[in-house]
Amino acid sequence: MTESIASLRHLKRQIAAIEQREGLCESAVDTVRVGTGHDGIDQAIGGGLARGRLHEVFAHDAADAGCAAGFVGMLAVRLGGALVWLREDAAEKQGVLHVGGLVELGIDPSHLILGVLPDPLAVLRAAADVVRCPAVGVAVIEMRRNPAMLDLTAGRRLALAAENSGVTVLLLRIDAQPSPSAADTRWSASAAASAPLEANAPGYPVLDVTLLRQRGRPGDGRWLVEWDRDQASFRAAGAPRRSDHDGARDPRRDSGIIAATVRPAASGTVVSLPVERPAIPHPGFRRVG
Repeated sequence: MTESIASLRHLKRQIAAIEQREGLCESAVDTVRVGTGHDGIDQAIGGGLARGRLHEVFAHDAADAGCAAGFVGMLAVRLGGALVWLREDAAEKQGVLHVGGLVELGIDPSHLILGVLPDPLAVLRAAADVVRCPAVGVAVIEMRRNPAMLDLTAGRRLALAAENSGVTVLLLRIDAQPSPSAADTRWSASAAASAPLEANAPGYPVLDVTLLRQRGRPGDGRWLVEWDRDQASFRAAGAPRRSDHDGARDPRRDSGIIAATVRPAASGTVVSLPVERPAIPHPGFRRVG
């Protein structure tokens, strides 16, 4: 209990520092939609992902955890702003967030606070404070399986706090089954193969993304999407790339976001890195917990 309280206090101090640095007031931020860059997805969700809303991303089994986390990271890059990532201590034991993988997705570690809490209840309590802070751009709440406290009431509280503050909440559900929620959109993401680059270098990350549901609009759609870190944008897999014509290809595309042992994957997918590979230290990366 003492460790949990200390972690929460530390996290609150980190959030307060962001708020002071950004000089933001406590008034709600007007809701806007941020396009993903993928025409089909943007058309399906009314022009883009809504800021200041709760969105769910599912990895239906542990093997897809790295892919779903990668998709969440990509969305966070696209949305922009200070990023707070909350997860359980048990998740850290199964696989740590890999700083090198985060950087390769386009996440600036100096804009990231990682909060590691003892249990799901502590994660939700911390999330309640984080989501109320308008200085935060995106709050990732990573939850494993289906904890009882993550019910419809808890989701509604997070959704309401997000609407009031303008913070976009990405609820990452690992090895979990969907249940009634207040989420604006619900997604799943898994690995997909991509074409290798020159000299058989790993290709651009490609994901198989499914829109499972959304509020007020038809909730079905499935796309193979490719992530371009340099443009911070999604596009249809196999679509012409700017680098295809200027010869300036960047082979550093097959980056994992979670360091853990997973099933083999084809070139270019967003996958996890081997557990034996250590995380890359970065002076701007702040870990709480």
